[in-house]
Amino acid sequence: MERQQLIHQWLSGLWPEHTFSLAPASADASFRRYFRATLDDGSTRIVMDAPPANEDVRPWLHVQQLFHAAGAHVPEVLAQDLERGFLLLSDLGNATYLSVLDEENAPALYLDAIDALVKMQATSKPGLLPDYDRALLKRELDLFPDWFLAKHHQWVLNDTERAALEAVFERILAINLAEPKVFVHRDYHSRNLMVTAPNPGVIDFQDAVYGPISYDMVSLLKDAYIEWDEEVALDWLVRYWEKAKAAGLPVRADFAEFHRDYEWMGVQRHIKVLGIFARLYHRDGKDGYLKDMPLVAHYLRKACERYAELSPLRRMLDKVENKMTVLGYTMNKPAA
Repeated sequence: MERQQLIHQWLSGLWPEHTFSLAPASADASFRRYFRATLDDGSTRIVMDAPPANEDVRPWLHVQQLFHAAGAHVPEVLAQDLERGFLLLSDLGNATYLSVLDEENAPALYLDAIDALVKMQATSKPGLLPDYDRALLKRELDLFPDWFLAKHHQWVLNDTERAALEAVFERILAINLAEPKVFVHRDYHSRNLMVTAPNPGVIDFQDAVYGPISYDMVSLLKDAYIEWDEEVALDWLVRYWEKAKAAGLPVRADFAEFHRDYEWMGVQRHIKVLGIFARLYHRDGKDGYLKDMPLVAHYLRKACERYAELSPLRRMLDKVENKMTVLGYTMNKPAA
């Protein structure tokens, strides 16, 4: 029986006195799918469909409990069938930040997102979420040579190039791992923040970890799907830093040091994201993320231009860019 038929059967058991309709709500980069159930009284719910052979909903449930306890507006769990991989959730609507953001509403929306993040981070404790440790950070970095360079650009590094990249990776890891640690959503950006009351609604948090405090601000302000002027983003970063200090979070006492951590965390994230987007295309047949690669590469290049230690990585981006220019496509500029 198809998954959607199983969902319909499950909901019919939950709502024997109601009729309802199901429509796709969204999908993400994993095997999870979401449906919006509209009941005959006009109310709506969201069904998460996570096939047990591919997805485990328990991490999502665990993080939902942690973030809900912190005061974040996450979906409420109304019913669950763990054996079949179904969750019935409250509906946070369909207005993502990305779908509504403009220059006028952005300041208020981003300050709401910063306030919510500080709340979640303020309840952080070690041992409740997986550690964002060296092994995980390094596995993510390795996606870049394996998928972005080798698979996407048919560039297999020679021994000298590999050694240069590994030296850069070691420097990135050293700075990342020296950061103070908190709960990390890990994808805290405009597609996973919903315009709701209270604002924002926070979704797609199942991969949360305990790790570097600057990570989620990188996700938010160096977003793969929307770019803001650097001065505007820097102002929001300062506001976060001030609110975090006021909340007693372990941010650096000196903003310049925090900003340096933020920049190098961004380097790690953007290296990873380029690898993930390439893998989604080549392994999973999902080409929707290819259009977002130029902006991610743009963020990475900007950091490489600021820090001499990243020169080997900048030269690799140069080589990729030269190749793409020949093909009529420029990697170092955001998509129009």
